[in-house]
Amino acid sequence: MSREEIVTIIRELAEKLGHAPSHSELSRNSKVTRRQIRKAFGTYTQALRECKLHRGGGGRKLDMASLFADWAGVVRLLKKTPTVLEYEQYGKFSIAPLRTRFRTWGMVPGALMRLAADEGWATEWADVVEIIAAEEAKAEHDEATRDKEWPSGKRRSCGPKEMLDRPVYGPPMRREPLAHGPVNEAGVLFLFGAMAEELGFIVQMVQTGCPDCEAMREVGRDRWQRVRIELEYESRNFLRHLHDANECDLIVCWEHNWPECPLEVVELRKTIGRSTASRDRSGDREIGRSEKPTG
Repeated sequence: MSREEIVTIIRELAEKLGHAPSHSELSRNSKVTRRQIRKAFGTYTQALRECKLHRGGGGRKLDMASLFADWAGVVRLLKKTPTVLEYEQYGKFSIAPLRTRFRTWGMVPGALMRLAADEGWATEWADVVEIIAAEEAKAEHDEATRDKEWPSGKRRSCGPKEMLDRPVYGPPMRREPLAHGPVNEAGVLFLFGAMAEELGFIVQMVQTGCPDCEAMREVGRDRWQRVRIELEYESRNFLRHLHDANECDLIVCWEHNWPECPLEVVELRKTIGRSTASRDRSGDREIGRSEKPTG
C-alpha cells in the first residue's frame, strides 16, 4: 500500500469519526497495518502530520487517567518502558502531554508509578508496576556495580583521560591561570575570575549587559562594599561601546590606555606581573631558608 493510499484512508476515516483517528481506530476500521505505517512514515504521528491531522482532541487538555492508561498499555504491550519512538508508534497520544507535565521522558515512569499508587490504579496495572519495579532495581544494581568498579564513586568519564593522539607536557613552571595574556574581553573575564580573590573581590553576578559583573570588594578590615565592574580588553573600549560611567564603579581591563578615564581602573597586565614577582620572591626566600647551612 502506497503512502498516498494510506493518507487517503486516514483522512476519510477522520471525516467519518469527526476527529483524527487513533492508531487502534485505524486498525479496526481499515486494512492499514502497523507494519505499513512504519514502512511508509516511520511513526503514526508522522503519518497524521502528512494528513494535516493532530491527535489529542483539537487542543483539549488530556486528563492524567487517560495519559496513564495509554502509557501503561504500551508498557504492557512491550513488556518494558517505551522509548519516545516506541510510544509515538504504539500510543494513542503524542509525547507532548507527558513531556509537558514531567519535563523529560526519563522522568515519566517514576512519576506515573507514584501517581498510580496515589490514585489507586496500581492494582489494575499490577503487571506494569512489576515491570517498572524490575527496571528500577536493575538500574540501582548497575549503579552499585559501577561504584564498586570505581572506588569513592569515581567514574571513568568523570576524570581527565590522557589522549593518545597528542603530546604530553610536564607540570607548568609557573601556576598562572592563563598561559598567555588575553587578546579579547572573554580572556579578561576568565583572568579576572581566576584572580578575583587575590585582588580582594568576591564575584556575585556576571551578565551580558552593562555592567558585566557585580562583586563584593574588601575596602578595609572586615569591611566590604558592592561594586559594579565593566570588563574590557582595553580601558578605552568603554567609550567605544558607549557605556554610561554612572552605571559602573570601576573598569577591569588587560591594558589601560584611557588616561582621562573618570573611573577607577584595575589593569590586569600590571597586576599579574606584581603578583608573579611577589610569588617568585616568596619562593626564593623559601629556597634560601632550605639551603641555609645548619652547621
